[in-house]
Amino acid sequence: MISQKKKKQGMVLLTMAVSIKFLKPTCENGVCNKASTTQIAFFYTSLYTIAMGAGGTKPNISTFGADQFDDFNPDEKKLKASFFNWWMFSAFTGALFATLGLVYIQENLGWGLGYGIPTVGIIFSLIIFYVGTPTFRHKVRRATRPAGDFLRVVSTAFANARLRVPSDSSELYELDQQYYVSTRKRRVHHSPMFRFLDTAAIKKDNVNSTTRQPCTVTQVEGTKLVLGMAMIWAVTLIPSTIWAQINTLFVKQGTTLDRRVGPTFQIPAASLGGFVTLSMLISVPMYDRYFVPFMQRRTQNPRGITMLTRLGIGFLIQILAIAIAYLVEVKRMRVIVAHGITRGGEVVPMSIFNLLPQYVLLGIADVFNAIGLLEFFYDQSPEDMQSLGTTFFTSGIGVGNFLNSFLVTVVDKVTGRNGGKSWIGKNVNDSHLDYYYGFLLLLSAVNLGAFLLASRKYVYKVESAAEGGGGCNNKEAAAAGAQLEGGKGLLLDVVPPTAAHLGLQV
Repeated sequence: MISQKKKKQGMVLLTMAVSIKFLKPTCENGVCNKASTTQIAFFYTSLYTIAMGAGGTKPNISTFGADQFDDFNPDEKKLKASFFNWWMFSAFTGALFATLGLVYIQENLGWGLGYGIPTVGIIFSLIIFYVGTPTFRHKVRRATRPAGDFLRVVSTAFANARLRVPSDSSELYELDQQYYVSTRKRRVHHSPMFRFLDTAAIKKDNVNSTTRQPCTVTQVEGTKLVLGMAMIWAVTLIPSTIWAQINTLFVKQGTTLDRRVGPTFQIPAASLGGFVTLSMLISVPMYDRYFVPFMQRRTQNPRGITMLTRLGIGFLIQILAIAIAYLVEVKRMRVIVAHGITRGGEVVPMSIFNLLPQYVLLGIADVFNAIGLLEFFYDQSPEDMQSLGTTFFTSGIGVGNFLNSFLVTVVDKVTGRNGGKSWIGKNVNDSHLDYYYGFLLLLSAVNLGAFLLASRKYVYKVESAAEGGGGCNNKEAAAAGAQLEGGKGLLLDVVPPTAAHLGLQV
């Protein structure tokens, strides 16, 4: 609530910055004067206020939505499996309006109105949230210091580094099941991932008396999960970098192409990104209502396919999209050469709709990797640390954008030195974007290999429900086992069939 209020304040300030005369530079005949120090300071204050609000809202709002479902209620648990699909569907519905409607309003009717509309929308959403507050479920936090447990496991494992880990995991320190039933906490079962951390759970009576109090297996497994998610997070940065092209180089390409639709109307180059959203909005219902039930019949997996398989498919589609972007750019360069175009302002006689396939494919890819990644990080987070999972998701997008800026800057400087033709110059009609797309294609292929390797190392968590008396979710465990052992022709069965994988999800 506090973060959303902060975001609202930022949007109000931003609307003022583009609407009030003395807060924006004066313009005459389409030429604007340089902004004053005060105007720049006010503008950036509004942007950073929005960023602070978004930083508190985005990592928590989807987690809060997923927490409204009761894991102990079979019907609600089934609905929860589709929650992130429809969560992203609603978010991208707003994005579609922004890319198609607001961009047009800003360019033709004014920036004040363009920012004023979403400001009113945020205020309206706050009112709805206030009204709904009494009906929301609030998940009780059962761990006093989840981050402290993480640090304690690491420090204890380091202190016990020279001790021998028992070959039988049942010899490691763990509280009895009755403790988890009485406290309504979830017990996480031992996994073979990051075995070096198991030294933190070596029982005190097995070693000399100077050894510190051991951590429980559940605490150790929680730390393993965080490290495992960090491993998966690292191999999703390149796909986030590819996604950043939608608002950068793809738009630069579009501004050089023929954007006419009919005799007078011109499509804003940035609005073509709306086709990413549109293809995603079409694909989400098809995925949830047709693809998942179809795969459920084949794999007996409640999700249809495993979460990492879903990510892998999305990354493959994304590679196909960047390959098509490369081919379209090669075609654009040939048209430029054929017509002797050199100046940046010249329009290339080639329709902007040639870019449509790469936008559509990126939208379809998002159904698999963006939604799949959000679900993966939420599902695999330790208990009481689900917000950390969504932080992984949002930070990956942010780091991907920074990485994109870094790559563009470095490639531009390296390829343009000594008087050479830059791959990404200011004049894209006299650059080599095709070379850069080829570079991204190679980088994506290498990253896919790294993702497959990380996926094979990753072990899904297996928990015991507090009310269940000690058993994990046997129905889903059997479904996961059937898929993993059967391997029925799936594109990416990226999880090895060990016993620890059979929990797939709590």
